[in-house]
Amino acid sequence: MLDYSHNAWLVAASLAVAMMAGFTGLYLTHGASKLDDQKRKLVVALAAIILGGGIWSMHFVAMLGLQLPILFYYDALITLISALVAILMVGLALLILHFRPRTMGTIVGAGVIVGLGIVVMHYVGMAGMELCRPVYNLWDVVISTLASVVLSVLAIWVAYDNRTQRNILLGTVCFGLAVFTMHFVATGLTDFVASDTAGRAGPALNNQVLAMGVTVSVFLICGAFLLTGITFIEPAATNISPSAPEPAPEPEPTLRAGVPFEREGQTFFAQPSNIAAIRAEGHYTVLYMNAEKLFCPWSITEAESRLVPEGFLRAHRSYLVNPKQVSRFERHKDNGTCYFDGVDALAKVPVSRSRLTDIREALGL
Repeated sequence: MLDYSHNAWLVAASLAVAMMAGFTGLYLTHGASKLDDQKRKLVVALAAIILGGGIWSMHFVAMLGLQLPILFYYDALITLISALVAILMVGLALLILHFRPRTMGTIVGAGVIVGLGIVVMHYVGMAGMELCRPVYNLWDVVISTLASVVLSVLAIWVAYDNRTQRNILLGTVCFGLAVFTMHFVATGLTDFVASDTAGRAGPALNNQVLAMGVTVSVFLICGAFLLTGITFIEPAATNISPSAPEPAPEPEPTLRAGVPFEREGQTFFAQPSNIAAIRAEGHYTVLYMNAEKLFCPWSITEAESRLVPEGFLRAHRSYLVNPKQVSRFERHKDNGTCYFDGVDALAKVPVSRSRLTDIREALGL
């Protein structure tokens, strides 16, 4: 068995990398569930690359700080696979969180996937070592996995239970500790022995070449952290600047007379509380109120901007609903349906997957 130690500065740097990646990825997805599917997929993909890349970078920053009495190398192909595994598993967890109803089951499931992704990345990365072989047993893997999964579930639960800035910061700390703790628990349970055989999967990487790759990865993570962090602290910064004039708040659309609708060449106004739903029809909309179906000159976009303060919600790209008039809600696999009693012209309104969480919250579900 070989004696080994760690460079304290690189150990601290590895923790900083994990924290920066955790904050950037978790904050980048803030509000992603309210985006349309294409934009949400892009945000999830970017967050997966940052979080997964952060796991990989933290591991190899720490491995660069691993001081052994012999020279050793890494297999380039296995090293690349370890990074891709981390990105894919974190991406799967984020897809579950942002494309499925966010229940305790999905939060725990996503946390378990992230925890397992950290473990798999670590041991695949260790398998890429050449001229030096890591030695561990099943119980060592079990203990490392348990530490990783518990802390990862805690990180996802804290960050996604309530998407406030405070929760994101606490989730960042938990995520960083999950990656950091798993690595050093696993490394502490691992012995290293010299090996004369070299792997044949890909070209060899020495520590100098690996350090350049890791430096580029850390640089990108730091850049993303700064770009994300400036938007995180911007509201607070504007509050502490005594010399800067406060910007005047934009006036919100108001309803002076009510929602306009036309009948027999005349324009009337309906109170928002009497309207059950609004449907887009070209550049105009249709109001559903009691037994009537009424033409409204507003577009669905204008109706949304004016009626959201009145409690209306977008249930579908073509529908706004008044949650106070919903008499029954039916949940399907990844969407739902709102039903209305006493609205003869409108039996039900579909709820799209991207709007499901907001509708359920408005209905108290």
